[in-house]
Amino acid sequence: MSKNPSHGSAGVQRLAIAIMAAGKGTRLKSKYPKVLHEVGGKPLLAHVIAAGTQVVPPADVYVIVGYESDRVRKAVADTGVRFVLQQPQRGTGHALMCAGKNLAGYDHVIVLSGDAPLISPETIRRLRDFHLQKKAAMTILSAKLEEPTGYGRLIRKTKGDEVAAVVEENSCTPAQRKLREINSGFYAFAVKPLLENLQKLKTDNPHGEYYLTDMASVLGKAKERVVATPTDNPSEILGSNTRAELVDLDRKMRRDKCIELMAEGVTIFYPETCVIDSDVEVGADTTIEPFVQLLGKTHIGTDCRVRSYSVIQNSAIEDGVVIRTGCVLDGTRVAKDAVLGPYSHLRPGSDIGEGAHVGNFVEIKKVRLGKGSKANHLTYLGDADIGAGVNIGAGTITCNYDGVNKYTTTIEDGVFVGSDSTLVAPVRLGKGSYVGAASCITEDVPPQSLALGRSKQIVKEGWAKEKRARQADH
Repeated sequence: MSKNPSHGSAGVQRLAIAIMAAGKGTRLKSKYPKVLHEVGGKPLLAHVIAAGTQVVPPADVYVIVGYESDRVRKAVADTGVRFVLQQPQRGTGHALMCAGKNLAGYDHVIVLSGDAPLISPETIRRLRDFHLQKKAAMTILSAKLEEPTGYGRLIRKTKGDEVAAVVEENSCTPAQRKLREINSGFYAFAVKPLLENLQKLKTDNPHGEYYLTDMASVLGKAKERVVATPTDNPSEILGSNTRAELVDLDRKMRRDKCIELMAEGVTIFYPETCVIDSDVEVGADTTIEPFVQLLGKTHIGTDCRVRSYSVIQNSAIEDGVVIRTGCVLDGTRVAKDAVLGPYSHLRPGSDIGEGAHVGNFVEIKKVRLGKGSKANHLTYLGDADIGAGVNIGAGTITCNYDGVNKYTTTIEDGVFVGSDSTLVAPVRLGKGSYVGAASCITEDVPPQSLALGRSKQIVKEGWAKEKRARQADH
């Protein structure tokens, strides 16, 4: 088991993080696990894991899964965290019972909610440090809300940080309902007293479940110290129990992302119309116009301009690139000073060279387009290796698929391909060669050659006049 230092008055401690991710999320009315619904471009759970793994190594993060456990494991497998199966799901207290063997080797554990994606590493660290400083058995992260309806209220003792109880709203007295400090569902526990007292939880509640909130009174009766510390940012603890709450979290996250990027020197016009995922990176002096979507792990360099209605996903855009209106990019690399669009479609595997142009209604798939090359109009290029300084005429098509297999078209440096040409792969156009307009090329073209693949033009003088005369007679 890996070690991680957590410095406090107790010295170096072994700290784990447990993330609650076993629930179905009934109120979402979905067949999918609650924690896999997305905000900010990735699953709720992925955001919580990202925050947790900035505090402890991934091997010390335990995700407690239950409903659709295989699907949840697969969705976040690349994070390196560990998994604990809770089967059946009998509440949050039962989740830690299932994780008991995994946590036994640690001194402390922080418990996070897998459906609260706004939690920050800084807040997790503050919760940890406060817990260690107070030498508490249980520390509750609380929040003071203007509208606390629906949350359990925190009942503090007369003085200090100690907690007398956490009372669910339906059990509150009228006076307790007026309290604004609520239980967030985030906790820190000393593992030894936690495991010694977990079995004392009872299921005498409407759902017949073991509630982790009841550990406050259980540990209190055991003469253990239970304390609470309020978060500086109450919105961090917000979960998502309904579709409306899910969408509202997404809105908050994307608004914050735009504010973050603008603080780093990016201009975003009408940011409320833009959809920018949380992992997107954009360089200074780049301008994002209204109604742009930047998705996944997209990186955009400095001094770029992305015009309205473009959608860019999992792509790397270097400095000085202009992306005109309505372009769609997915899994694409674009070198500096290239110009795309309007209305270009670049599919996965596209690699656009420095200063290259991809223009109106051009579709590219798995193509390397060399430095300074141009495909400006109404063209499909698939499975092609295209050199530098190449001109692809309007209406050109690489025929890369025979119904069974895909084949490559190779176009060497300095080639000129005339408009409306059809290049039947596998085929190679040699360096500096020309292809006449409307040609169908099925064989390799040597360097510095002219290739023509079309029938000879026939002109019948007077034919049109005679045709009109015959029509007039009838």
